[in-house]
Amino acid sequence: MNTVAILLSSFVLSITGLFVFIWSLRKRLFEPTSAAANVIFSSGEIGQGEDPSATPAQRAALVHPRRAPLSAAEDAQLQEELAARVEADRSTSLVSFVFLSAAVVWLVAGSLAGLTSSIKLHEPDWAVQQAWLTFGRIRTIHLNIIAYGWAPMAAFGIANWMLPRLLKTPLIGARYAILGCMLWNAGLIAGVGCIAAGISDGMEWLEIPWQVDILIVLGGALMGLPLVYTLQARKVAHLYVSVWYMGAALFWFPILFLIANLPAMHFGVEQATMNWWFGHNVLGLFYTPMALASVYYFLPKIIGRPVQSYNLSLLGFWTLAFFYGQVGGHHLIGGPVPGWLVTLSIVQSVMMIVPVISFSVNQHLTLRGYFQRLVYSPTLRFIVLGGMMYTLSSLQGSIEAIRAVNTVAHFTHFTVAHAHLGLYGFFTMVMFGAVYFVMPRVMSWEWPYPWLIAAHFWLVVIGFSIYFIGLSIGGWLQGLAMLDAARPFMDSVNVTIPYLKSRSVGGAIMTLGHLVFAGHFVAMVLRYGPARTGAALLHTTTAAAAPTTLAGA
Repeated sequence: MNTVAILLSSFVLSITGLFVFIWSLRKRLFEPTSAAANVIFSSGEIGQGEDPSATPAQRAALVHPRRAPLSAAEDAQLQEELAARVEADRSTSLVSFVFLSAAVVWLVAGSLAGLTSSIKLHEPDWAVQQAWLTFGRIRTIHLNIIAYGWAPMAAFGIANWMLPRLLKTPLIGARYAILGCMLWNAGLIAGVGCIAAGISDGMEWLEIPWQVDILIVLGGALMGLPLVYTLQARKVAHLYVSVWYMGAALFWFPILFLIANLPAMHFGVEQATMNWWFGHNVLGLFYTPMALASVYYFLPKIIGRPVQSYNLSLLGFWTLAFFYGQVGGHHLIGGPVPGWLVTLSIVQSVMMIVPVISFSVNQHLTLRGYFQRLVYSPTLRFIVLGGMMYTLSSLQGSIEAIRAVNTVAHFTHFTVAHAHLGLYGFFTMVMFGAVYFVMPRVMSWEWPYPWLIAAHFWLVVIGFSIYFIGLSIGGWLQGLAMLDAARPFMDSVNVTIPYLKSRSVGGAIMTLGHLVFAGHFVAMVLRYGPARTGAALLHTTTAAAAPTTLAGA
């Protein structure tokens, strides 16, 4: 395909997207008023944080002090809607449990593989008796387990739970989702086995052989069916922005994955271009929308307040859709690719500031006056931190795409730190918070040990801080050393050793946090530990003295 055809195709797609946007406004699918932001709340529910497992006294404590009492008719309507919500939650319990259980298993396995590969960067002779434990294989195993195990399983588990609430109807097609989950995980197990045996397609993010990818494609198609069926049976006139984020992600990912894995299709420079088109878009057009959908639902529900500006949420959605598609090309700066392609990628990378600022301002304004609830609510703590990391990672990515910065950062550990800031600091933190919110509803049982939630939070925050800061500094020094023609190449290796060790220390602390999370998850599933009647709030002694500051877990 020549340059003119590519540019013309991009123009046609942009115009098509613009017409879809105009059509959606005319059909009131995006209602640009505050009423649109209220669709996730039942009548009379605004002003109190949601916590179905709390006692009546605790529910009363969650009411905002300025919230007017409900009339008898309003209270009756609220109870009716809450009963329908309980029925919707019940329809998703098995599906969400299967997905989230698989996600936790993959998280632990991926963490151990990642820690092993990290240690090998500064201790290359450690654990080399088995071929699958060599760095080239174990690092690739780590990437694929996290990218296709933990991340999508967590995202699909949370999405299947949110859909009935957002559409106010029970989930339809749950059996397809469970079958799809089984096929997907079977494909991933086979794919990881192939990589461990030395069988790989040889492209980053696309190492699993295409013959095995067929299982993942079939599984993904089945997993997406509940969205279609439940959407058709919806009982709401307006589709909340979270539905659009999830729907877009589930539409974009199959296209990305299928095109990237077509056999005998991509060669040479075009293969490298496609590789980073996929590698970046799977982050920005699948994981990012799924996480943002979660933030836009859980943040307002926890604090009992609609998002401050629904228009900003719409602006963030459409600018993400318009600007992200060609961002991956900035990884090819200096490569044998057309200059216009790289320039287009840099421009779109910088334009990503628009959706990021839209989200960040909206999150801050929504939380204004409610920041104290971060002290008590574990869900809110993870969700808000993840949202902040989205801002930081995206702004860093826009700056990193600029040629002057990319010249130093490219081909260094700095890029690895940036990738983890997005997939871990943003996506994984949001998923942790969502799991803490969802699982008590799935299991009809509260988290038995609130102190383990606090331990998990501080372990992953401290561990990731050490990991990210050390790797960023080491990567920048590595880039400067490689650009200095007067210095031997080994200087660029030696300068990173202390920072690679800090990476392993941080990774070990993060892995410990993941083990705490997994252990607490298992304890909850087995209903081991004290049976509580309230939400898993932190600092409960202080909270008892100031009940009006509490937020639902």
